[in-house]
This record gives sequence, C-alpha cells and structure tokens, in this order.
Amino acid sequence: MANHAAQIKIPAVYYRGGTSKGIFFKRSDLPEAAQEPGTARDKILLRVIGSPDPYGKQIDGLGNASSSTSKAVIIDKSSREGHDVDYLFGQVAIDKPFVDWSGNCGNLTAAVGAFAVSQGLIDPAKIPQNGICTVHIWQKNIGKTIVAHIPITNGEVQETGDFELDGVTFPAAEVQIEFLDPADGEGDMFPTGNLVDELDVPGIGRLKATLINSGIPTIFVNAADIGYTGTELQDDVNNDAAALEKLETLRAYGALKMGLIKDLSEAATRQHTPKIAWVAAPKDYVSSSGKTVKAADIDVLVRAMSMGKLHHAMMGTASVAIATAAAIPGTLVNLAAGGGERNQVVFGHPSGTLRVGAAAEMQNGKWTATKASMSRSARIIMEGFVRVPGDCF
Repeated sequence: MANHAAQIKIPAVYYRGGTSKGIFFKRSDLPEAAQEPGTARDKILLRVIGSPDPYGKQIDGLGNASSSTSKAVIIDKSSREGHDVDYLFGQVAIDKPFVDWSGNCGNLTAAVGAFAVSQGLIDPAKIPQNGICTVHIWQKNIGKTIVAHIPITNGEVQETGDFELDGVTFPAAEVQIEFLDPADGEGDMFPTGNLVDELDVPGIGRLKATLINSGIPTIFVNAADIGYTGTELQDDVNNDAAALEKLETLRAYGALKMGLIKDLSEAATRQHTPKIAWVAAPKDYVSSSGKTVKAADIDVLVRAMSMGKLHHAMMGTASVAIATAAAIPGTLVNLAAGGGERNQVVFGHPSGTLRVGAAAEMQNGKWTATKASMSRSARIIMEGFVRVPGDCF
C-alpha cells in the first residue's frame, strides 16, 4: 500500500458574519509555511474550503458552493499604532485553484472583532464586563481602518440577540461597524474623475455607469439599460448563461475604465473586484423568503454580482459603495434613490432590505467619503480544528 501523508490539524473557527460564512484562523496557528503570503498559504486555504472543485459543490471542504461561503480570514495582532488586529481576507474560487486577495469582505468584518476578543487578541483592559468593546481593525487587503462595536456580556462576546438581518434566518446580537475613509486604495474615490461615465460594451452598447472606489471598487449601472428591473432574484439571473457572460463583459470594461486592469483578459484573474451592480427606483417585489418588500419602505433597488453570480443579499463592501454613492448628488445610485443629499439609504436586495449610512464631502474639488456605517451580526457556528492532508501544500 502506498504511503500517504497523514492529515494535519489547524486550529480554526467557522463563523457566520453578516450574510456570509468563512473559516477564521489566527496567523500564528497556521503551518509555518502558510504564515506568510504565497503558494503554501493559498493551497492550504483551497483545500480547507474544498477547491478547486469541477463539480462546483465543495463537498470535500467547508465551502458551501457559493461565493458567500467560499471565504477564509487570517487575523493577527496588529503592530500598527491605534489598531488592535490585522484582518486579511481571501476569496476562494470554487472551480479554479485561485485565492483572490484583492479586496475586503464587509460581511465577515462583523465577525473579526468577535474573533479577536474570544481568541485573546485584545488587551483585557479594553474588554468591559458588560457593555461594548470597541475593536480597531486594520484591513490589510485595502489598507483601511474599520471600527467594530462588539457587545459583551459577563466578559464574553454576546452572540445571541433579537437583531434581524435580511438574508440571515435567525436573529442575533447587533454589531455596529464603521468603515473609516472607505475609498478603496490610494486613488480617487471616482477614479475617472466623473460621477457618471459612459461605457461602450460589446453586446450591450453604450450605457451610463458610476464607477466608485468605496468599500470595494464597484460599477453601478441602471437596471433598465441592461434589461433588468432591479427586482431580480438569484434564479432570474444565475440560470441565464448568456446574461452572466454579458455581465462579466460589462465588469471587464468597467475594470479597464477604472484602471484596475490594463488589458481585458486580466479580469478573469481578478474575480473578486470590481463588483458590478444595477440600480432602479423603488417598486414592490417579493423577496427570496417570500416576504413582500414595499416600495414605500425603501429608497432604491440594488442587485449586485459576486464572483460571477447574483448575490443572495448584498455584500457588506458593496453596501458601503451603495451608501457612499447614494450620499453624493448626481451618481446613478443617488438619482435612482430620488436625488438630493442624504446621509443614509435603505435599499432593497434579493433577501430583503438594509439600512446603511455614509458621510461624504467635497475636498479640494473632489468627493471623499469620511465614514460609512452599517449594522451586522456574527455567530460562531463551530470551533476546533480543521484537517487537511499534510502534503496538500
């Protein structure tokens, strides 16, 4: 019988954060070869999640066959002044041997502070016996500060509660998150300098787009311009191969215009960013859970793609982009929401609604966002060890 390497055990915590799920690691708990960026780290995370899987099911790993659940997080104590922990996020491809490190996951951000507290990465003096523990997070992918307000009861993270989040079945404790200076990367929030650009996309034609770097680079278009209403659910889009191809082409042309890629072919290896989303004025629709969302209860309809599929709710980072764009008069998001100045917006997504806030101001002739905020929740689903074959990396 051939000799095969035994499995190794890696301490890990499986979390739901917002409307996503991911596997969380302390950097120091990873095998030494994976404590630094590189092939070994990527191979281990791919094996943990169960990718690449030509069947698309991730049966042999912790992924659940959707972009919302094919995620890995690495947390470390921060050496950066004024910050408690460093947060690094990897979006693991399902059918390709690829981990995308180009952006953040806003949903899993809700679990980062809780993980830091429960794993002993926070100075005990900062944790109240009862109250709120404020955790300052350095988001390493995009080089930004996030502040998470973690509820504490009897010295431990409070996970249960009555806060309801559309897209999550059960209520939990509310976690308030603030994204400071959320414009992504070093460049301008509007990389082209325009609130609205025109794209000329094969198969679609000429259409207007708002290209914004906030939370995550995002391309917003009007739903009507791509043949949608803004009330779509996943099956309306994800079962239409021609539509998915058209949306991916639109994403590639938007990425090129934003300067994120130099050649259209590069979009294939940059799946996590930018995001593509479409907006429309409010109208009644039935959410994926069967609940009716009333036009009167929302300001704008938004649908967004993640890793080539319509997201079942809304990515947290794209929610930041929505909040920021809505706050700036003249963007497509702002116009779809009725125009004017606003510091918060309630948008309708496939699973229901979400309220997000943002503060934006004009500085030296350019728009800048100072803060975006939203409420999420997080819960440990399972903790212990994840096992992978010892020779997988």
